[in-house]
Parts: sequence; C-alpha cells; structure tokens
Amino acid sequence: MSSTTSKGKKVQAASGPAYHVADESLAPKGKNRILWADRDMPVLAEIRERFEKEKPLKGHRMSACLHVTAETANLARTLKAGGADLVLVASNPLSTQDDVAASLVKDFGVRVYAIKGEDNKTYYQHLDAGMRHNPSITMDDGADLVHGLHTSHVEYGEQIVASLEETTTGVIRLKALMKDGKLRFPVFAINDADTKHLFDNRYGTGQSTLDGIIRATDGLIAGRVVVVAGYGWCGKGFAMRAKGHGAEVVVTEINPVRALEARMDGFRVMPMAQAAPLGDIFCTVTGNMHVIRPEHFEKMKDGAFVCNSGHFDIELDLKGLGEMAKRVEKNVVPFVDRYTMKSGSTVNVIAEGRLVNLGAAHGHPASVMDMSFATQALTTEYAIKNAKKLSVDVHSVPKSIEDYISTLKLKTMGVKIDKLTPEQKKYLASWEMGT
Repeated sequence: MSSTTSKGKKVQAASGPAYHVADESLAPKGKNRILWADRDMPVLAEIRERFEKEKPLKGHRMSACLHVTAETANLARTLKAGGADLVLVASNPLSTQDDVAASLVKDFGVRVYAIKGEDNKTYYQHLDAGMRHNPSITMDDGADLVHGLHTSHVEYGEQIVASLEETTTGVIRLKALMKDGKLRFPVFAINDADTKHLFDNRYGTGQSTLDGIIRATDGLIAGRVVVVAGYGWCGKGFAMRAKGHGAEVVVTEINPVRALEARMDGFRVMPMAQAAPLGDIFCTVTGNMHVIRPEHFEKMKDGAFVCNSGHFDIELDLKGLGEMAKRVEKNVVPFVDRYTMKSGSTVNVIAEGRLVNLGAAHGHPASVMDMSFATQALTTEYAIKNAKKLSVDVHSVPKSIEDYISTLKLKTMGVKIDKLTPEQKKYLASWEMGT
C-alpha cells in the first residue's frame, strides 16, 4: 500500500522496507548530532548495552510516535538493540530534525516516517504507517497512535500488550478513555513518573521553551512581562527560567491550589483577561484548548508575542485570531507569523502555535531526556515481561524502575547520598518507639 505525499518518497505500509524522510544526504550531520547527544545520556547508554546482550524486546513489533530528535534517536537505538522491530513516526509536524531522521534510516536501520514541516495529510499518513506496522507494543507522545488504534485502525490493536504515554496531554486522553470504559489495552502513564515530570517537564520544558522564544524573536527577556498560562510542572519550569532571565512573570490558572502555589512562589496571578493587556510574551502550557482566545488577542499590546509549549496547537485559538486579522504575514522572520488587526496593532505567533521548544529550537537537553527515555525503555521491558498480568487500565511506572534510574543518574553525576542505618530502618517500620 502506498500513497504520494507532499514531499519526498512515497509512504508505504511500515511492514515493508519503505521509510519517508526529507533528505537522506543529511545523514552524516544527523549521526554527529545523535552521538553528541548520546554523550550526555549515560543511563540510557547503560540500558542499551544490556539490551544488546539480553534482547528483552525480541519478537515484538513496536510503533513509536515521538518527536524525532537526536535524543529520541538514542531511545530508538536502545529499543532496536533490545530486539524490537521498530517503526518511528513524528508526533508533531514541526518537531522533526530532518538530519536525525535521515541518520536513523541510513546509519541505524530504523524505519522512520517524519519530515519537518509536513502537511496535515502527510502527518496522518505517517501515523497510519505506524499503525499498519501491526505493533504489539506502542509508545506515544500525545496519544495519537492510541487514538487511531481505538478509532480508524481498530484492527491493528488486537494484539497490543501495552502502550506507553509520554505527555500530560496524552495521559489525560487515556484516563478519559478508561473512565468511559473504552480503553482496549493496558497503558503506562510515563509522564506521571517522578523520573519524567519532575525533571523533563520542569527543567527540560523550562529551558527549551525559553530557548525557542529567544531563537525566534532574538529579543531580550529581561524587563519583559511574560504571561505563563498553566502552573503544572511545565509551567513551573518555564516561569522559573523566565524569572531567572529578569522577566516579570504573570501566571494564569484555573486550579486554586496551583494558583496559590504560584503566588507563594512570588508570581503575580490573575485571569487571562486581566493579563492580556499587560504581557509582552505569552506562553500556554496547559494541555487544554483555546486558553488564549479572540477576546484576549484584541486586548494585547502592539507587537506582543504568543506561543505554546503544550502538546497541541489548539491551546491558542488561531482560527479565531485569523478571522480577526485584516492581514496575516507568514514567516516575517523564521518561525514567526504576524497578524495585523483592524486597529493596526499586531500579534506575533511563534512556531504556528505548535510546540515552541521543538518548532523553533532543538527541544529538551539530552541530559534530562536521559531519564525520561530510560524510563520509557525499562517500562517497555517491564510491560513485555508482565504482559499476562496487566489489566486494561492506566498503570503507573513501577517504583523499582524509578529508583534504579535516579540512583544510576546520580552515579553518573558523581553524586553520593546517605543510606538508612539498621536502627533507622527499624524506626521507620515500627510504631512502638515514642518520640
């Protein structure tokens, strides 16, 4: 089965030898970047070395829908080393690094379906290729594969033993499926693991989001008013980094506990309607839709920048903004679209409202993805070993996996910690001893 797409070669079923990347000649550059990232991913490298010997994933067809970056490439290498018959497809039209995709195909033998800037039709053809691989285990970044296996390609979900989900948005969708009694196979909420969200979401998103904004705007953060929509772990990380660069940070929230936490962390907290005329830079990190809407856009300062670091671009109502504007200029500078309102004021949208840290920058640093992807790799192994015991539910990552990863990460950083004495262990396990 094949179909012509907007760029590159024809897309065929992933079970065949085909792949779909932008330019195979970019492979040498991509290989250099993959190996450079690998130097800062020692935990994943140790897991890969063991996987190469033990082949715990052998006999399993695996489809992964992830951001195709240098860091993801090292996860793909690990899964393949473990024996998985792997297909990798893009989880976002703007996040693919074309040189990395080319290298994975040419240098590491991974079938990749991903092109930076692919149109909507091609994006879904790539997802279809992942599903037609007929996987027994899947890995998602936003639950697009799982969604397809529950709707358009139900026939390819019959033999799945488990799926793994990387994002807050994806976990929300999976829990909704479970609540409605429609979840068809076990899934693991990788995003909920401490070794993922406490580090990847907070430090990774915090740094890479700011990086994307600075690269796209070439602007100074110090002295600007930065409005952060959402104070989950991603919002906390970005707010922290923006404050560190000298910005005045305003947080908008719907959750009273998080709003209180933001206020006590030293940030101003208010509704978006009140923040709209104050902000110079706006960034949504909520996992919800239409967080910034036309009634907010019309109040913004002339020249305000708007972006999103949540998984889907629907956090910004760009259709509504487009209907308000009298003129839209694409790529006035790379990654920035300018919307001119009827009043003459302008709103600048970065990376088409898609993930700004991957659309306008390189995504999270390798060191923090080391833990996230180590969690993915070891949970994949766990799911396969325990497939017969898993109920159809949204499962947590086993604590033993998180303890192993965090201990190994500390070791690679040269950090030692205390251990409980026998007396302390006894005290913590008993109730007899008084104060």
